[in-house]
Amino acid sequence: MLVIPTNRPVARKDKHDTVYKTRREKFHAVIQEIAEIHNQGRPILVGTIAVETSEYVSRLLKKTGVVHSVLNAKYHQQEAEIVARAGQRGSVTIATNMAGRGTDIKLGPGIADLGGLHVIGTERHESRRIDRQLRGRCARQGDPGSSHFFISLEDDLMRLVRLRQDRQIHGEDGARRRARPARRRSDRPDSRKVRKASATNCPRWAAPW
Repeated sequence: MLVIPTNRPVARKDKHDTVYKTRREKFHAVIQEIAEIHNQGRPILVGTIAVETSEYVSRLLKKTGVVHSVLNAKYHQQEAEIVARAGQRGSVTIATNMAGRGTDIKLGPGIADLGGLHVIGTERHESRRIDRQLRGRCARQGDPGSSHFFISLEDDLMRLVRLRQDRQIHGEDGARRRARPARRRSDRPDSRKVRKASATNCPRWAAPW
């Protein structure tokens, strides 16, 4: 296997995944980070795996007064043009993984000095390739940029992984009982690291990273 180096060194800063117990807490944290980065003037690309998630994040942002664009891979030519402008100062773009693919996001004047484009993933995809493509939307050709994925234990992928693990350990009936949603809530991120879980418990086919 031959590894082909990038044209320029990658300057992207990838944060560790932040894990929450519930989807509600997760999206609350997502909106907080969007508002914080937006106040800095940096452009933001929010990636989702479903149209319903894009619309939900859009409704939350409307409540906070953050102006944004929503792309759902319905109007490819128009959405490609919007994605191309997603690197301008203060822009917030919500897009499914399929929307605007293949379109480079060029940074506007002075954006590189602010830290470049910030990419937020609202959920891990079952295909690691899709997640890597989302991260790769920022920090192109040596430009600065950053990415951060948010996960909750109620996400479909995480529940599927836990169910498969419980079936192996506790059997079918035990897995069903343990699959019931927990009632305990906390606004603090779960202390367990997703990457550690993938190395110890997650089967290779199910690891999303």
